[in-house]
Amino acid sequence: MSDVANRTASRFETGTTLTHASAKAALAAGLARIAGGATGVDCAPLAQFDSSALAVLLAWQRAASERGAPLDIINLPAGLASLAQAYGVDTLLSARH
Repeated sequence: MSDVANRTASRFETGTTLTHASAKAALAAGLARIAGGATGVDCAPLAQFDSSALAVLLAWQRAASERGAPLDIINLPAGLASLAQAYGVDTLLSARH
């Protein structure tokens, strides 16, 4: 498998919504994917979110780090990046827009 295809295969997507109401389920699902070897999350589908999304992304990053690998966060919505900056956690996220 090519390097690009391999990176894509080890990536999972967020849902379209990541708010307080869905955070617990999203956290568990992402942790399971990371435990299975996922090394990236694509936030492109994310359309509705609140600060809970930041907590989930940070928890996923921590879990990946504990496994010895960084978690690539790609396609972080601009609004969520702004929220991270407002909360002062933007430097903690390894996100690409």
